[in-house]
Amino acid sequence: MSITVDTTRFGTIEVDEASVVEFPNGLIGLGGSRYCLLAREPDAAFVWLQSLEEPTLALPLTNPWRFFADYAVELSDADAQRIGLTDPEQAEVWVTVRATEAIEDCTANLRAPILIWQGRGHQVINEAEHAPLRAPLFADLASRPVAAAAAEQAA
Repeated sequence: MSITVDTTRFGTIEVDEASVVEFPNGLIGLGGSRYCLLAREPDAAFVWLQSLEEPTLALPLTNPWRFFADYAVELSDADAQRIGLTDPEQAEVWVTVRATEAIEDCTANLRAPILIWQGRGHQVINEAEHAPLRAPLFADLASRPVAAAAAEQAA
């Protein structure tokens, strides 16, 4: 069964009811508790977490391992108990993306990942030592000479 969702970013869309994610504790700093993940393609690098209650609220997300191979999520005992997870790898893990005009300035929030498990979403504080709030997604673009980047694209 599908539901109709009005959004300002994507217009009116149909969403499979099974794709609805309930956030029992909401998201840090945001209202609402019902969202869905939207992607143009099943293997898209970026997806949108669209609020079902607020048409203007859609957050860009990414799978952190696409950009940070050594990323780790460590839950506090309290978060693990609240969610009912013993291992974060049991859940889908997403991080919010801060998009900017200059692609090399785009960042991901590795400190507060979103875990989706059994139809419920939970934003947690990552206890891992190396989990910055603003990790550059395309840091290597800023440090590479333009000619080298162009040569790579041409090859």
